[in-house]
Amino acid sequence: MKKELEQIRLGKIADTDHEIFALLKQRYSPRTFREEKIKKGQLNQLFEAARWSASSNNLQPWRFIYAEKGSEAFEKIVDCLSDFNKKWAPEAPLLMLAIYKETTDEGKENFHALHDLGLCLGSMSVQAQYLDIGLHHMAGVDWKKAEKEFNVPDGYHVSSAIAVGYYGGQLDKLPKKLQESEQADRQRIPQEDFVFKEVWES
Repeated sequence: MKKELEQIRLGKIADTDHEIFALLKQRYSPRTFREEKIKKGQLNQLFEAARWSASSNNLQPWRFIYAEKGSEAFEKIVDCLSDFNKKWAPEAPLLMLAIYKETTDEGKENFHALHDLGLCLGSMSVQAQYLDIGLHHMAGVDWKKAEKEFNVPDGYHVSSAIAVGYYGGQLDKLPKKLQESEQADRQRIPQEDFVFKEVWES
């Protein structure tokens, strides 16, 4: 099983058209994780990478709530996930909610807050990859329920949930369709579909 998962990881290395940073090529969103608690120091490193991310006017609008497997808070996060994500995410050793502050300290809408949260999660993802930690970002979360369950103040919005764990685990714990998905090739649209020089090309 270990060799099988190693082969899956090798198969997940991006087949890029142009050479890029190795950690970016290796990163993917696993649905299986080793049964190992995330080391406290490494968890701090993940949040430190997020802390030093770029943000508009240095407002740093990101906030996080995390919980370790076995805790009541962990089960509360699981309960807020979509039915699909409940099929695999409870096996992660740690779950977190990614949140952003919707307004500036002066009460004005921070149009770039979600953009800044995305930047910091990108930084966290690269740091995680460096530590052999996989992050699986999940849009499938009932944010209204999560905000109520975790007493998120007005003016803050739960954007996504994230499963966190060391790469590895047992593939056969997943439902068959998810096992197939875990082993499928990664695909991306080509650059010419989203990069335009000087004018938008349809």
